[in-house]
Amino acid sequence: MRKSTLTLLAGLAASGLVLAGCGDDDNGGGSADGESSGSGGSGGGAEVQTIGDVDSAACDPADGDAELPDAEGTGDDETALTIGVFSGWDENYVVAELAKVALEEQGYTVEFEELEAGPAYTGAAQGDIDVVMDAWLPNTHASYIEQFGDDLEDVGCWFDEGFLTIAVNADSPAQSLADLGDQADAYGNRLVGIEPGAGLTTTTQDEVIPTYGLEDWDFPTSSSPAMLAELDSAMAAGDDIAVTLWHPHWAYAAYDIRDLEDPEGALGEAERLYSLGRPGFHEEFPNAAQLIRNLYLSNEQLLEIEDLMVVQNNREDNAGAVSQWLDANPDFVTNWRAGTLT
Repeated sequence: MRKSTLTLLAGLAASGLVLAGCGDDDNGGGSADGESSGSGGSGGGAEVQTIGDVDSAACDPADGDAELPDAEGTGDDETALTIGVFSGWDENYVVAELAKVALEEQGYTVEFEELEAGPAYTGAAQGDIDVVMDAWLPNTHASYIEQFGDDLEDVGCWFDEGFLTIAVNADSPAQSLADLGDQADAYGNRLVGIEPGAGLTTTTQDEVIPTYGLEDWDFPTSSSPAMLAELDSAMAAGDDIAVTLWHPHWAYAAYDIRDLEDPEGALGEAERLYSLGRPGFHEEFPNAAQLIRNLYLSNEQLLEIEDLMVVQNNREDNAGAVSQWLDANPDFVTNWRAGTLT
């Protein structure tokens, strides 16, 4: 396991890819409050909403689920679509590959456009990308929603167990973020971060550090691969370490680590993962929109696929890893099309 993980980390460091569920968000965190506004129309029986000021706390992955009306084909006038994939975001590769399988079995032609989060949102808002499937709300991608939300359509929430964390090796002394101040020596007075512009980094700097009195701690920020390399080295050496992390993430399957309690709620509420369509997506792709809206993954399922994709296959065959998981879960796509995953 560790040899496989080290190989993966070396490759990521060389390529500059970011392994992040909250990734390289150059615009930082924020909040997205208020209720969504209807834009009229319908797609596959589901109400079309512009996501604008969507109240993501109301995320319900089962909301709008329905059986596809055309079980043998697309039922849509348009059949070629593009999915925007955030570079290096493992859960995004998972859902994009799953969607590609299900859509192509229905008769669609699917292409991926791999971009950083900002350009992907821009492309979707401008109509160059049909759908993005890894929008983190209400905090991590709040600034993108503030900028582009009125031009994006809500295509459903597929995961409701995402959250930001500070993680430590399981046998280290701290149980809570409130313990860190008194146990600085155990962790070398150091909390290892990820990208300087990530939403998780902003939250740690602006909320976690002042809330728990960690201003005198070193908080290096460079990249997710660098953080993971430090985690790997510390675990191998038996040293205590504290890192910024998030769920879902394959590191929880690869290492014996645990989250610190956050009694003051400085890391914020749970994050929900949404799919967002370009303007007119529901109108032009009603069946595809319904299929995407039907998608739901549990934390266990997502981590199983990430483990196959990242830990076992070193991210060398994403499509093959998803195919392997679907072979072991033969009813998944059938239930997905029927709208019965939740």
